[in-house]
Amino acid sequence: MYDFDTAVERRGTGSVKWNAVKEGELPMWVADMDFMTAPEIVETIVKRAEHGVFGYSDVPDEWGAAYRDWWRGRHGLECEADDFIFCTGVIPALSTAVRKLTTPAEKVLIETPVYDTFRNSIYNNGRYIVESPLVYDGHEYHRDWELFEQNLSDPQVTMMILCNPHNPIGKIWSRDELARVGELCRKHHVTVVSDEIHCDLTDPGRDYVPFASASEVCRGIAVMCVAPTKTFNLAGIQTAAVAAFDPLLHQRMWRGLNTDEVAEPNAFAAGAAVAAFTKGGEWLRELREYIYENKRYVRNALETVDGVKLLPSEATYLLWLDVSALTDDSTSFAAFVREKTGLFVTAGAQYHGDGNRFLRMNIACPKSRVADGTERLCRAVKMWRER
Repeated sequence: MYDFDTAVERRGTGSVKWNAVKEGELPMWVADMDFMTAPEIVETIVKRAEHGVFGYSDVPDEWGAAYRDWWRGRHGLECEADDFIFCTGVIPALSTAVRKLTTPAEKVLIETPVYDTFRNSIYNNGRYIVESPLVYDGHEYHRDWELFEQNLSDPQVTMMILCNPHNPIGKIWSRDELARVGELCRKHHVTVVSDEIHCDLTDPGRDYVPFASASEVCRGIAVMCVAPTKTFNLAGIQTAAVAAFDPLLHQRMWRGLNTDEVAEPNAFAAGAAVAAFTKGGEWLRELREYIYENKRYVRNALETVDGVKLLPSEATYLLWLDVSALTDDSTSFAAFVREKTGLFVTAGAQYHGDGNRFLRMNIACPKSRVADGTERLCRAVKMWRER
């Protein structure tokens, strides 16, 4: 049994999440966990640190093998070790893909509401964004396939950034949905760069489908961005990978990542990833169960609250909360919640689409903090209604 109940003190450690709040405030915003990573990973990092020499590092053969075995064994992806290219993070990989696989002033399609840094990777590199909004039916999200293809048919759209599973809505895309995305993208000559960083954080008994495994068409147009960092809370280690199966796409991404100088590991990056994928399976199993119970706790608590609805969540530890019964200005409401209760959650407007009617809440923390945060949210809703 691993310990997920102990509240780890993160103040004074340079934590982005905790440095953003004052004493008495509770951060449940940015997507990192308040849990210690698997002790097997810590042991590997400590052993490397004790060596005391931190020169330039290579990517060892066991790194590619660990990725291959994890994606083959857990996710059914046919792959080889050399399909994976080391990079320092999924976001650097996305930015490299935008620069290397599109030209200035071309367009990149995203499906909103979606992780906001996608927009930065596009705009900051001189490309235009095409939003293809997902449709919320009051219960869950789906694609408007007619609109989706209409957006893809613009000759200036040459890339799509897919979020699989989708952050912030917690949706696992089915094999059929992904295959249809692949068919339409190939039809309109669009490369799919798939951010799959949340792929291992699915509910117990639920599996995700790697985009490249949905069909041979998908495999031929896919650039998958993957990492152990969300799964094992290793974002600060800066370790990730890109997988591309078409030889030309693979070569272009390898060249782009090396040109951008994000293809060399620090002293801990490769070893931490290997330890995660070869020794972290049981820790992950218990983590998924723990997060699922946190989701159930929040769902049950909110059933008695008029004005907030938790959408069905199949993946990630990020809850997408419908507050449209209270407001269509999630930015003002999130600020109100923080001012009145100290709970820091993210305004859904940040993710565009219909996010102005939602909040995003991170529940990857001990049950005591989940209970505290849920109570603060419920209290804020009552105060909002009584204004």
